[in-house]
Amino acid sequence: METINNQIKKPKVWQILGTTITLCKTSAEAIQAAGLDFEVMKRPNIHPLPSGHNIISDNSYFTFRTDTEAVLGDKVGKDYEVVQNIDQFAFFDSIVENYGGLHYESAGSLGYGQTTYITAKLPEHIKVGKSDLIEQYLFLTSTHDGTGSMTIAFTPVRIYCSNTLNAALKNCTNAIKIRHTASAAEKLKSAHKLLGLTNQLSVELEAIFNRWARVRITDPEVKRLIQLAMIPNRETYEKLKAGKDEELSSQFNNTVSGVFDYYHTADSQQESTTKGTLFGMYNAVTGYYQNVRSYGDNEAKFKSIMGGTGLQRNQSAFDLCNSFAKNGNSALILN
Repeated sequence: METINNQIKKPKVWQILGTTITLCKTSAEAIQAAGLDFEVMKRPNIHPLPSGHNIISDNSYFTFRTDTEAVLGDKVGKDYEVVQNIDQFAFFDSIVENYGGLHYESAGSLGYGQTTYITAKLPEHIKVGKSDLIEQYLFLTSTHDGTGSMTIAFTPVRIYCSNTLNAALKNCTNAIKIRHTASAAEKLKSAHKLLGLTNQLSVELEAIFNRWARVRITDPEVKRLIQLAMIPNRETYEKLKAGKDEELSSQFNNTVSGVFDYYHTADSQQESTTKGTLFGMYNAVTGYYQNVRSYGDNEAKFKSIMGGTGLQRNQSAFDLCNSFAKNGNSALILN
């Protein structure tokens, strides 16, 4: 692994599951290198009856891989159209070819291949302070189980600790969903649209993170922000609002303590940009889900950070930090 400031550079969340494809020039090469060059087919579900006869459904289908015959989706509608990996990702090639310095980095899949993904790294960095660098990625994912659309997202990653900072601004989304049935032209239009948004996000995020790095914050303020960012349900919200901290669950308190400890003790939190700063508080939340929280397996970790609870808490922390930077302690009050 690479080292930064004499510290081992931790793998990005998609590198835990995926394959490095930095030498690949096209998505076809990347798909083959990552073992994603399989075909998916759709067939009607068959329902066996006690009499021994079978009913072939005309509105319920399943999808499967032709190489392993693994079932990918068992409740697929009749209108669902299979789109092969090679076709899903091919439009990405023109983006890589036309954007100087952009190159593929990693590709992989979840489960038996129900979800596939590929990442491309942009050449520029977001710079916080003098030397705290954040890499910029485009993350494209799609499914074969009948759920979701193809999604391409702008995902920054802090180099020092590999924390994914994949949050959206209120006035600018960081992701675009593309229908499986969209034409190649529509897909390209959507991808180019995201590139434009990426340029805007990059500039705005650099300004925001640098502003946060200059905002000093006290430990009680940090703990309160962490509590607000970690709220899991309405019951916890009401208890915090009423000041009934003594009634909060042990699980919630342990999570808050874990994030708070990370804020103070992690190596990546000792930089001038993070130590005692609002930017450090935000990185404590993202770092907790990246480096501290326990998961059932690496796939569960991937799902949480890229689209589940980890992503939701990341976004909550981002919004809270933005509010605190603008409004101070009034941002800590629940209405």
